[in-house]
Amino acid sequence: MSEVKIIGDALANIPWQDKPLGCPDVVWRYSNNPIIPRNPFVGANSTFNSAAVAFNGKFAGVFRCDSTAREMQIHAGFSDDGINWKINPERIQFIHEDPEVSGWEYGYDPRVVWIEDRYYVTWCNGYHGPTIGVAWTKDFKTFHQLENAFLIFNRNGVLFPRKVGGKYMMLSRPSDNGHTPFGDIFLSQSPDMQHWGCHRHVMATSDGWQSTKIGAGPIPIETSEGWLMIYHGVLTSCNGFVYSFGAALLDLDEPWKVIHRSKNFLIAPWEQYECVGDVPNVTFPCAALTDAASGRIAIYYGCADTVTGLCFTTAQALIDHLKAGN
Repeated sequence: MSEVKIIGDALANIPWQDKPLGCPDVVWRYSNNPIIPRNPFVGANSTFNSAAVAFNGKFAGVFRCDSTAREMQIHAGFSDDGINWKINPERIQFIHEDPEVSGWEYGYDPRVVWIEDRYYVTWCNGYHGPTIGVAWTKDFKTFHQLENAFLIFNRNGVLFPRKVGGKYMMLSRPSDNGHTPFGDIFLSQSPDMQHWGCHRHVMATSDGWQSTKIGAGPIPIETSEGWLMIYHGVLTSCNGFVYSFGAALLDLDEPWKVIHRSKNFLIAPWEQYECVGDVPNVTFPCAALTDAASGRIAIYYGCADTVTGLCFTTAQALIDHLKAGN
């Protein structure tokens, strides 16, 4: 197998735990999971499906924190080490002069990415149904909201970390207004981060763990072999939906073209904190930190729609796994 390199910055203080001796898994869990409890502040019912990034030598993020009124809200947070987090108990108040855009219904499952000179946030935004909200920030204190990217109904809006072919790129899953018992991954393109078109189909559902629906997870990771996309897949069991996750390798220049794709899941609900909670049997990846110097990857994922977990792998291990047809 050829040496895989992450294209990007070194992150010497990436959260990390070595693989346990004798562990056969490509991705392994942090031994002290969950890293964020359901109620990190008074009034929170659950904290999950959230996004973290490197920020000023430390870490910042945007977190889904459903309230004890069961309102779906997103909050900013900060961490010295990427593991222990202090989350603002007040939800993010977006700035936009047009009340049609800035009006708030609900927000959940955010992603965050650095592009050019600022951090962009995408999330499932309520606007007469679920669509993809877009905003930017430079300090995780003030957030400027842009136009919603798409018409309803849509979820899992995930931006690429740079332009491709002179255009911004975003993955998403067009869906419905319910709990979405279907869904493929699509890619859309934009010249200005506000007008989206040139839509391309990326991947459809497959067999087994990804047979009901699929959705993009963390920001795609640029590597020497292609874009590494970690994604969730859902099967419908006799006891309801089961959320697991795998990975795919996309073409660098035409990222709607799939080079390799997981046959077997990488993480599935096995641990108690992943199986027991407000929504049982969910492992849902939303963010990944990378260290280009070592090839390490730390993945943040929601557990049972209740708490937040952390797991680890390397770009080399993931891509070798995909090339082997696993």
